[in-house]
Amino acid sequence: MRFVLLLGMTFLSTGSAMADDVWRRHTIDDSSRGADGVRLTDINGDGLLDITTGWEEGGIVRVYQHPGHAKARGKWPAVTVGQVAAPEDAVFADLDNDGAVDVISSCEGKTRTIFVHWAPSDANDNLNASAWSTAAIPATQNRTQWMFCVPAQIDGKHGVDLIVGSKGKKGLIGWLQAPKDPRQLDQWKLHTICPAGWIMSLIWTDIDGDGNHDILASDRRGAGRGCFWLKNPGNDGPLSEPWTKHPIGTGNREVMFLDYADVDDDGLTDVVVPNKPGQILWHRRQPGKQVAWETSQIPFPKNVGTGKSTAIADINNDGRADIVFSFENAKNVSGIIWMEQQQTDAGEITWQQHTLSGPVGTKFDLIQTSDIDGDGDLDVMTCEERENLGVIWYENPGQ
Repeated sequence: MRFVLLLGMTFLSTGSAMADDVWRRHTIDDSSRGADGVRLTDINGDGLLDITTGWEEGGIVRVYQHPGHAKARGKWPAVTVGQVAAPEDAVFADLDNDGAVDVISSCEGKTRTIFVHWAPSDANDNLNASAWSTAAIPATQNRTQWMFCVPAQIDGKHGVDLIVGSKGKKGLIGWLQAPKDPRQLDQWKLHTICPAGWIMSLIWTDIDGDGNHDILASDRRGAGRGCFWLKNPGNDGPLSEPWTKHPIGTGNREVMFLDYADVDDDGLTDVVVPNKPGQILWHRRQPGKQVAWETSQIPFPKNVGTGKSTAIADINNDGRADIVFSFENAKNVSGIIWMEQQQTDAGEITWQQHTLSGPVGTKFDLIQTSDIDGDGDLDVMTCEERENLGVIWYENPGQ
């Protein structure tokens, strides 16, 4: 694995780009404190993506139901599905296979527990808070500071399992094995895969093309920090064989939220991740049967905070992958920008910085892209937790 700085990769002047109009911000909810990440799923079968978010300082977990394209610019119908202290992450999954989409929240601080918020069986009650119920998964209680969770079918048995990551002295990546009756939370078993320092990203995807999904991760702290993937041992392996850890690029870097997509249209899936204090690492997948990466740097944007999250997406519908970045410590500078991919006649990749959020907001979080208003281009959704902008989305003005 080589680390190179591509001399042919150019960062164009931001003189005109920073004069772009700020994208219009729409507030979905700003009623609590410390909105911490957005995860999207269509929970009611209407073809529109709904949201779940944990409010870390507010101590609640909420679900937001997409109101339809015509009403998406206003506040969204919402319900508090549970009250738990220090929720760091919330994600949708139908754990008990009853057709109703539940929510799983991961809590840090002194709570150190993963909770299930059971959805009502009747979808008409989705916005009725009293129809939801909350319970802890005992195997996770007081174990570690839980940071992220990804639903996945790992052992091929029973219902959905959960890949989980945490931080601190007892930090780990592991998976929660679903029992025959997922409602029996005391029967869920936690299997540790590897130690961790502070897990940011977990993605369930087949890295090596062997037909088994692996775990792609970013860990920002500790001896093993950096980006890496964990090879699924396959078949009955998750219970009996180790998951082999494979680094991506050089280690010992404070990497944040990563994204995984084909950046340069070569048919291979790449990893892009912000690295503190001021780098953007592009791990380009190399051709061949063996999994290999070549690491380069995308020039760090100007007049922004410190990197937090990234999303690879075609923002201007030109057929090329662009990259959206969010930042924290962004007082009086841009908290979200997007980098437009351009190419010279010689095929040289260049990046043009464009403003997106403007200077309002200080600490932004996980980025999601989706056509929220149904106008044919991708909008940007995230949270901001210092100035309490809350759960928000930015409307793509089009080109």
